[in-house]
Amino acid sequence: MKAEIRLDPVSDARVVVLASGSGSLFQALIDSQADLGIDIVALVVDKDVPAVQRAQSAGISVIEVPMLRDREQWDQVMESVLTDLRADLVISAGFMRVLGANVVAAFSGRLINTHPALLPDYPGAHAVRDALAAAATKTGTTVHFVDAGVDTGPIIAQREVEILPSDTEESLHERIKVVERELLVETVGNIVMQKISLIDGKVVTQ
Repeated sequence: MKAEIRLDPVSDARVVVLASGSGSLFQALIDSQADLGIDIVALVVDKDVPAVQRAQSAGISVIEVPMLRDREQWDQVMESVLTDLRADLVISAGFMRVLGANVVAAFSGRLINTHPALLPDYPGAHAVRDALAAAATKTGTTVHFVDAGVDTGPIIAQREVEILPSDTEESLHERIKVVERELLVETVGNIVMQKISLIDGKVVTQ
C-alpha cells in the first residue's frame, strides 16, 4: 500500500520540524516555505535550544517535549503532539532523540531524518567524528525515511562531501551542513509533490 502525504488541495502541506540544536536546517525550511508549498505549523524541541529563537522570529509555534524518565510515556506524548498537529510531514532536523516504534509506525512514510554521513556508513550521534577517525576521504549527507532502528531507514537521497586533509570535526561538519540544507529542501519538495513515496518499505520515485 502506498504511504501518501495527506494534502488538503486548498492549503499547503502541514509540516512539523523536530530539532535539538541551532536550527540551521530548520531555517533553510523556513526560508523555503513558499517555494516548497509547505506550512511549518510547529517546531518541536526536547529542551530550550537556539532553534526556538528562529521559530519565534518566524512566528512559528514551539512545543517543548522534555525527555521523561519513562521512555514509553515520552513516546506516547510525542505521538499525541504530532497527531494533534495534524502533521502531513514530520522532519527530524538535528533532533538528537530516537523516536519510539509507536511514533514511527503512526507516521510511516511521513517521517524523515537528515544525517551527516553517507549511510549506512557512520550511523549514530558522532558521524562526522567517526568519518575522520576512519581516515575516510569522503563523507556526505543522507535524507532517509525513519524506521524503528537508528539511522537505518530507507534512503531517499544522498550527496557527497570531500574530506580535506586540513579538516577538523568542526570545519567538516560546517561544510556538510551547507550540502545538507540544500538536499533537505530539495527532498522535501519532491515528497510534497509526491515524486517520492514509501511503498512496502522501499523508496519509490516518479
